[in-house]
Amino acid sequence: MGPLPKRKFSHGRTHRRRAHDALTPIQLVACDNCGEMKPPHVVCPSCGYYRGREVVTIDTGKSDKK
Repeated sequence: MGPLPKRKFSHGRTHRRRAHDALTPIQLVACDNCGEMKPPHVVCPSCGYYRGREVVTIDTGKSDKK
């Protein structure tokens, strides 16, 4: 059996240790091509453009099947 603490950690010590555990909100920027909000340094999920050129072809889902 490993070592055990002599007494419990106080709430203040626990909260000080957890002070850096908070999640930060996701930062979003407007796409240069379509204006939709997207994470920075990522291909736009709505238009498929990255840094002014098309990287991914986005399928709109509309097909003319009858």
